[in-house]
Amino acid sequence: MAEESAVYTHGHHESVLRSHRRRTAANSAAYLLGELRPGARVLDVGCGPGTITADLAALVAPGRVTAVDAAAGILEQARAVSAGRGLDNVRFAVADVHALDFPDDSFDVVHAHQVLQHVGDPVRALREMRRVCRPGGIVAARDSDYSAMAWYPESAGLTAWQEVYGRVARGNGGEPDAGRRLLSWARRAGFTDVTPTAAAWCFATPQDRAWWSGLWADRTTGSVYARHAVAGGHASAGRLAEIAAAWRAWGEEDDGWFLVPHGEVLCRA
Repeated sequence: MAEESAVYTHGHHESVLRSHRRRTAANSAAYLLGELRPGARVLDVGCGPGTITADLAALVAPGRVTAVDAAAGILEQARAVSAGRGLDNVRFAVADVHALDFPDDSFDVVHAHQVLQHVGDPVRALREMRRVCRPGGIVAARDSDYSAMAWYPESAGLTAWQEVYGRVARGNGGEPDAGRRLLSWARRAGFTDVTPTAAAWCFATPQDRAWWSGLWADRTTGSVYARHAVAGGHASAGRLAEIAAAWRAWGEEDDGWFLVPHGEVLCRA
């Protein structure tokens, strides 16, 4: 890993992958879909378990998708997803977004979903994504914004979660409020033709509340994030247990509502 890389705050605990596997091109990359064409060469940076990757591969076939992630282990799951869908136009590799091992102008589209918030130098990462994108191609990035997340009813426990998460993420070298910074980072990376947008996930049905609150309760106490929180002095194990309980209590609220906002940029190379 390059020295600019940050520690990945979430890790790959089951509660994290429970969230990542629900992601699709439709619910996580809708702003990009109008730029995709059959035959396109796509680089999917930070592909995780590969659900978005597989959707992109189906949309650009017979074009090829190259999916990369810094964690070798998660690529096995991504391979399984593509194989399960019968896709033969995806290849996988371990890579650091700060130093991509591809020649200049290799791809028509370079995509990163929820990646730049976790890297040590997002501007350098965007420059690398620009380097491997052909002139006239698209670099697309989407990231959430933790300080802008909102919920109802009010919950002191969820407020504590928001504060602790921000400290942990920044302590690991990342920027949890990446969504609002994407335009700035893209301009600093040298892009002059940038289309900034925003979108949101909303969890308000009983099923969605149970799913969202459950995965965050489990992540708060059982994932590598919990270890980072305790080791970094951001929260005690007891405090994390209280926050997890607050997540579960919110999930049982009939009026419960949670908003996850995302910044998005389409950058013409």
